[in-house]
Amino acid sequence: MTKNIIITGTSRGIGYELALHFAHKGHQVLAISRQIPQELMENPNITCLSIDMSVEDEMHEINKFIANTWKKVDVIVHNAGCLVSKPFAETTQADFERVYKVNVFGVANLTRTCLPYLHKGSHVVSMSSMGGIQGSMKFAGLAAYSSSKGALITLSELLAEEFKEQGIAFNVLALGAVNTEMLAEAFPGYQAPLSAKEMADYVYDFALTGNKYYNGKVLQVSSTTP
Repeated sequence: MTKNIIITGTSRGIGYELALHFAHKGHQVLAISRQIPQELMENPNITCLSIDMSVEDEMHEINKFIANTWKKVDVIVHNAGCLVSKPFAETTQADFERVYKVNVFGVANLTRTCLPYLHKGSHVVSMSSMGGIQGSMKFAGLAAYSSSKGALITLSELLAEEFKEQGIAFNVLALGAVNTEMLAEAFPGYQAPLSAKEMADYVYDFALTGNKYYNGKVLQVSSTTP
């Protein structure tokens, strides 16, 4: 059955691969990112919107598309992320705000925008990080990023409780290291055990079926420790 899938952060990495995977399987995809790759634009099953997730007013474009075209949303994958890597002593309030606007506020704003179109059986998946898990290894320089991913986990747990009567599931995938451009920017030269495409394959299956087994849960998707 064809489903309507919203994916953020589709300009590269996991989001890009995930959008193509859903489209190739025949689903309708709304791909949201600031830059739009040509291959996504050319796919008949993908609609691309150039949206800055840190700007609340830009959510109106998403609402307009859903209201006029889809009328309902089956899956949201909150994949867009912002990372600042610098010592805490040099991390300014502006740095924290930039990261939280994408990683927390953007997720909250998009979810709120989509609420009228979510239904029993809809699944909202947020991409967190092992760095946001209490008790996991933390890396110096990621104070803003990792703390925002911890906030995202708590937000998802709260939403799962608030909307459980409507049958809308909220789950979190806390990812370990994946070979993406973002990882390369944060840790130059580090080789992760998984490619973006391999992780996208996992997220694809979880987004479609995970809500049958989980709600309000955080799954640690990491083949290494940390």
